[in-house]
Amino acid sequence: MPFSYTLQATSGKARAGKICTNHGEILTPVFMPVGTLGTVKAMSPHELIETSAQIILGNTYHLYMRPGHELIRKAGGLHKFINWQRPMLTDSGGFQVMSLAALRKITKDGVKFRSHIDGSLHYFTPESVMEIQEALGADIIMSFDECPSYPATRDYVEKSLRTTLRWAEKGLRAFKNHENQALFGIVQGGIYDDLREKSALALMDMDFPGYSIGGLAVGEEKDDMFRLTEFLNDILPADKPRYLMGVGTPSDLLKNVANGVDMFDCVMPTRNARKGSIFTRHGKMIIKAARYKEDFNPIDPECSCYACTHFSRAYIRHLITMNEILGMRLATIHSLHFYQELMNMARTAILENRYQEFLDSMLPVLDRIVD
Repeated sequence: MPFSYTLQATSGKARAGKICTNHGEILTPVFMPVGTLGTVKAMSPHELIETSAQIILGNTYHLYMRPGHELIRKAGGLHKFINWQRPMLTDSGGFQVMSLAALRKITKDGVKFRSHIDGSLHYFTPESVMEIQEALGADIIMSFDECPSYPATRDYVEKSLRTTLRWAEKGLRAFKNHENQALFGIVQGGIYDDLREKSALALMDMDFPGYSIGGLAVGEEKDDMFRLTEFLNDILPADKPRYLMGVGTPSDLLKNVANGVDMFDCVMPTRNARKGSIFTRHGKMIIKAARYKEDFNPIDPECSCYACTHFSRAYIRHLITMNEILGMRLATIHSLHFYQELMNMARTAILENRYQEFLDSMLPVLDRIVD
């Protein structure tokens, strides 16, 4: 079916909604596991579904570099290539190009950069990024943007914003696959309220079906992030989804849900899990700690994930300290299941108009280290 968003309920500024795509519905607020190279690390598609993942994210830059968008096009698109039947989102590659500061040059028409793999020369333009993402075939795709690093001077952020808005117009003109994909604009503007407002209003004039908030969680104070998401809540249209890119910890998600954000992605639950730092409803568990050596309880006795219903803390600790793949997989299964459960609890609280009460009950425990 065509892309659509329905706002179903609010609780304060927190929102519960439904996104419809050709590959199914997405109930919001939603967390999207990151599948940079067409796989969420350590997880099979079947295991992702068992964690209740509704949508996953792929990385335009990395998939362009390897295996290449033309190969994925020949395979029938990213859904078929990786055997994922649910919705999918791809980012623009702007953040990855920003991170290649020593290897790239920004022009008014795009970015010339050298591959981080072999040093080969490449050129991204708003038009070519649309062509790459069309070949990948994700349900939701992003405009090409310049993501300024932090810190950056106001003059640089203003110049960067002009570039991003110019590229958004070019990408929108080049985008053709309206029946199968939805193109989101990306709000930039650094930590400056007036530049964020200018960016949001200009993108709203272009009438994108959804809006991403980029350029946050790049080193700024968290108070600035929360201030800006709350500020943008009063500007961005209520009848379209809002996606905060690259965020973050469980408490970050819940605070930004309170500020009106609908969609999130981050590598944190999977990356941390592989290193033995596991998110739970009682806080963060450092499973390598010696106190878990003879602890035969599950990671979380209240959790219904495969790891918690079949294995003990002692066993998972043993696996991770021995650098065994299964340990990384089990820790990842639990952390992703927890993130999905957290978003489901947040949605239920919004639907029941008790989100602030839910937030107040969760925040004191989420960031602490489990004893």
